[in-house]
Amino acid sequence: MSSSDPTAEPNAFDLESRVDSADTTLHRQHCAVIALGSNLGNRLDTLQGAVDALADTPGLRIKAVSSVYETEAVGGPEEQPNYYNAVVVLRTSLPPRDLLERGNAIEDAFGRVREVRWGPRTLDVDILAYEGVLSDDPQLLLPHPRSHERAFVLAPWLDAQPEAEVPGHGRVDALLEALGGPAAQGVKRREDIRLTLPE
Repeated sequence: MSSSDPTAEPNAFDLESRVDSADTTLHRQHCAVIALGSNLGNRLDTLQGAVDALADTPGLRIKAVSSVYETEAVGGPEEQPNYYNAVVVLRTSLPPRDLLERGNAIEDAFGRVREVRWGPRTLDVDILAYEGVLSDDPQLLLPHPRSHERAFVLAPWLDAQPEAEVPGHGRVDALLEALGGPAAQGVKRREDIRLTLPE
């Protein structure tokens, strides 16, 4: 005997893909790429906390998170601790400046102090690229300056978004290869630790 109760029938469609599709009808969605970095305190917990905070942001949906990469500090004071770096790819209806403000707020929540240029920090949250936007505003340069020259940015970016391009500079894979590949500039992929997407 068949039941007419729809709650008793198995789902015949992919709920997640339908929700994703519905999201795009509410607001125009844009792809954005964010770099995370930390070299003070519990670096892994800090990066995971930043991923979680981004995931909790209304109007934002994380699509991919890279592996964690470790590298020596570039520039700034000598004898800094090594950085943990990662890249997050997301879809968002937030305009670039609102996304920047959210990133700054997350940095502040993790005790970011801006006293020394390129000094050690608990957390860096940088917008690397925002779909279709080029900006020479000193407060929001897009794409992020020098990202095309830095393996600690390109290696996790390639990991999270294999077909990515740095606007005005070319494909991420080609740029990274020109620097010497994924291990260029002392960058090391940490196979023993990872970040997770919130459920």
